[in-house]
Amino acid sequence: MTNSYDTSYKAKPLFTTQRIILLSISWAVLALLYFLLFSAKTFDSKGVEVRQIWYSYGTYVFEILAFLGASILCWRNWQSTQVISNRKVWLFIGLGMLSYAIGGLFFGYTELIQGREPDVSLGDAFYVINYIFLGVGMSLALFSRRITLEVWQWLIVGIIGAVGIFIAWFISDQNSQPSADLSPLMIGIKLGLDWFYVVSDVLLLIIATIMLLAFWGGKVSLSWRMIAAAAFCLYIADMWFKYATNANDGIYKSGDILEVFWIFSGVLFGMGAALEYEASMSLKRRTSGRKRN
Repeated sequence: MTNSYDTSYKAKPLFTTQRIILLSISWAVLALLYFLLFSAKTFDSKGVEVRQIWYSYGTYVFEILAFLGASILCWRNWQSTQVISNRKVWLFIGLGMLSYAIGGLFFGYTELIQGREPDVSLGDAFYVINYIFLGVGMSLALFSRRITLEVWQWLIVGIIGAVGIFIAWFISDQNSQPSADLSPLMIGIKLGLDWFYVVSDVLLLIIATIMLLAFWGGKVSLSWRMIAAAAFCLYIADMWFKYATNANDGIYKSGDILEVFWIFSGVLFGMGAALEYEASMSLKRRTSGRKRN
């Protein structure tokens, strides 16, 4: 009796897909409420508009934990032999998520601990790595499957790509004054990084649009729609950051409401990974059931 019970009983994992999705949505909602309720600026003794330091710390906590959680879920897919998609896709996306989280740590350290403008910091190196890994991972997701889009779908891709390029060009074309503390070499590096981010955002936007159209419909493709939506959120947050920095003569204090899209991006990447894992496990269970019958 005991042996039969032991072999038939299987403890459910603590973090089921349903719980992961619920936790992810809750994290995104809490982040949105946090930004809405506490992002208002106050005046310091010199009459300068500032935000509470605890609020700034909180924004980084929400963002870094979102991307760190996404990296863990992506690596779970990479390690699973049952995942139905190319496992390398999740390896690269997971590395990108981890790189983004580390970049956020360095960026926050420069801004909050050192108290200086993070025009160029060690975090930029990890942000660059993130874009490279993320671009490779999302491209592999498309190349590993036969993509067949209708003419009208390619037209949508072209329109969204053109709009994305125009917005990026318009924002980048605004005059932005680099910090006077930067050397000529660092100014050159900053300009190169700015253009790298802009080009990367546009490319990810185009890839995400193709992915959204190619994988539209069906439960299995839901994960890739989440990944595409995550790339759109990343584009929105990055464009806002670039615009706000240029609008303030290169000086920008983080914490504005649209930065919540960075958190949404990390959450959606994690949800995409969790949904892909669940779809793979469901397919395995159905296949095993047919074999037993």
